Amino acid sequence: MSIDRERLNAWEREHASVLRALTDPDVISDRARLEETSRREKDLDTLILVARQLLEAEEDVATARQMLSEASADDRELVRAELESAQSDVDRLEAQLHLLLVPRDPNDGRNVIVEIRGAEGGEEANLFARDLFEMYRHYAERRGWRMELLSSNPAERDGFNEVTFLMKGPDVWQRMKHEGGTHRVQRVPITESQGRIHTSAATVAVLPEAKALDVQIDSVDLRVDVFRSTGPGGQSVNTTDSAVRVTHLPSGIVVSMQDEKSQIQNRAKAMVVLRARLLKLEQDRQAAEQSKQKRTQIGGGGRSEKVRTYNFKENRVTDHRVKLTLHKLDRVLEGDLDALVDTLLEDEREGRFESSALVEPSA
Repeated sequence: MSIDRERLNAWEREHASVLRALTDPDVISDRARLEETSRREKDLDTLILVARQLLEAEEDVATARQMLSEASADDRELVRAELESAQSDVDRLEAQLHLLLVPRDPNDGRNVIVEIRGAEGGEEANLFARDLFEMYRHYAERRGWRMELLSSNPAERDGFNEVTFLMKGPDVWQRMKHEGGTHRVQRVPITESQGRIHTSAATVAVLPEAKALDVQIDSVDLRVDVFRSTGPGGQSVNTTDSAVRVTHLPSGIVVSMQDEKSQIQNRAKAMVVLRARLLKLEQDRQAAEQSKQKRTQIGGGGRSEKVRTYNFKENRVTDHRVKLTLHKLDRVLEGDLDALVDTLLEDEREGRFESSALVEPSA
């Protein structure tokens, strides 16, 4: 795509207006408006910088073409090289500007809450849920993210019926959002005596962390129940009623927390997860209004709905959405996920390019 001076001038005028807004006491006192205005200022700053560089590169191309038409035979090769270099800069900057003009994901910059559950396959599914938890823990370490366990429901054989955790760090939503879905595993379970390969599945849900400003929850809409914490098999692991179950009556969403020793801590964690689920619910509702084909992340948790397959015998992992197969499952389980994540992000960008009308984000 090309750029014209009139469009650049419009962005510069908006940038000046946004800078003035950042000194407005009304904006400064409103946290939500301040964050949105600051984000827009940063976006415009980058947009203007790239647009200016593109205009300069286009002028360099025009100058080099003129010089080439007038150059002597001895100088033509040198001028042609300058033209090729300038055109390469134009191509690079056009692609960069195109990406900047594609509407951004509204959840960029948020932390994420990840919920993993054993699905089809009994105890083997629960063991695989733990493997996925460890995979994401290793990935967080590689990326320098913080990971905080919110709740866990251990299974009989060292697996997880369910585990929920918070991940914090730069680009954590961007790099984790495509992990949501049904993950299928093909391997010989430790309970299999005849060496037969079984297929099991675990589901992963990735939710953007919601801030208190994002989701308003009225206390009258909550029912809070307390009970004693239990471990695998249902046995009591605490002598006090410290576990908390929070039910959001309008939506029917239920969140239980029991890992902490106090009701206050468990309730606080439950509210973090509840806000995230309510935010996701509202975002899905809005998306469904725009597209009747909106699908939930995890579907029914069935093996046939898989987004990724982990085959232990062949040391293979396949992401079915982008048709990418890697023969390094051992490294993937140690958190080496970037090849998968980068391919999914590139696929998302290409999809946005195709569907975008190239209208810059509104202020």
